[in-house]
Amino acid sequence: MLLRFSVANFRSILEEQELSLVAGKLKSAHEILRFPVGDVSVLPSALIYGPNAAGKSNFIAALSFLRAAVLYSHSKGNPDGGVPRKPFALCGEAQDTPSLLEADFVVGGVRYQYGFEADDDRFTAEWLFSYPEGKRRKLYERSGDDISFGPSLKGQKKILAEFMRPNSLFLSTATQNDHEELSEIRNFFKDIKIKRSISVGRHTVNEEFSESDIDPRTIEFLEMVGTGVIGYRKNTEEIPDEARKVMSELNVIIKRFASDNSNEIEIDSSEEKRVSIELSHKSRDGSACYLDLNDESAGTKRLLIIINMAFKALDTGGIVVIDEVDASLHTFASEAVLALFNDRNINKKGAQIIATAHDTNLLSSEFLSRDQIWFAEKNDRGETELFSLAEIKSRPDDNFELGYLQGRYGGTISPPRRWDFQKLNIGNFEE
Repeated sequence: MLLRFSVANFRSILEEQELSLVAGKLKSAHEILRFPVGDVSVLPSALIYGPNAAGKSNFIAALSFLRAAVLYSHSKGNPDGGVPRKPFALCGEAQDTPSLLEADFVVGGVRYQYGFEADDDRFTAEWLFSYPEGKRRKLYERSGDDISFGPSLKGQKKILAEFMRPNSLFLSTATQNDHEELSEIRNFFKDIKIKRSISVGRHTVNEEFSESDIDPRTIEFLEMVGTGVIGYRKNTEEIPDEARKVMSELNVIIKRFASDNSNEIEIDSSEEKRVSIELSHKSRDGSACYLDLNDESAGTKRLLIIINMAFKALDTGGIVVIDEVDASLHTFASEAVLALFNDRNINKKGAQIIATAHDTNLLSSEFLSRDQIWFAEKNDRGETELFSLAEIKSRPDDNFELGYLQGRYGGTISPPRRWDFQKLNIGNFEE
């Protein structure tokens, strides 16, 4: 369960910004699910709003970068490739300043604090602390290539530290060598499922379910929100040798040119067969009519992926992170996703969802309180700043959607009463 995540000097974020899922002491007009953790309560969801290019997606990119570094910096990182961070570009000094990423979370009932700093060449600092019974204990701290261990960290340590490269995390190094205690921390990050791409095509769906089935609850959900889907089937077909050769060559290109998430992108060129999914709809005579995914709406395909991810998280107490949860979806469908995580009869293990959104109708949802609503905006120096609606004086029964659209909370553009396109010379073209 994630308590907080903070980041500095990454993409459009310069000064440290923090997203917290610790519940505030607020009165809400609706009943909001909260999970007791020690002396605090933790929220099941957080929604980030903001205008285009405000930096909302960069928080998700930062969490994705943290996750990828923990999982892959030792096993798949290029020993001579440095650290693929992206510092704030609008300040020259930021290029020479480390980026910082840190998370507080709970594993096995114990709170942990993990983070690192990195420049273009190496990880300059790394730390892991635990808080059993509320008291801080050092598991390890790293400064450059030097690392010190606390007495509470068991298992091999110094030998594993010798395997650590300047551009690999100790956590990644140790868990690649089967350190039992630290593997629990690695698994926390592994279980964070992040959906950054907005578009979901036929290939994405087929790839997602090539080795697993679609959860029956996902089909029920799709039917409930009015997509018309009542079932599915999987078909298999042979992959020509020439196509497999092309896929193998594409893997080489991806690893050479892809961004910091390339470690998670790989086309399996060893498979001899490919899977294709067809969704069924009820025909006029009551029988099932199967349609190719190309005949389904963009929203149906995206919802299929998101909801299947959601049910997996709900079953395990995992975390789902989605960029633009409302993309291609009706307001009611987006709200239904939030409702799943707010339902105490369904969300019994502390699953969480973090998402960005544009649909202002969700601000009036009964499944969100003020401390779950966040706004991202850029200041006059082009730096992204993040703040919660809970930080703004308001009442539980306020119309948050109207207040946001009126610009009372920030995190949006401030349109004039009438758009003056004459200033743009729109339509003044020479014949």
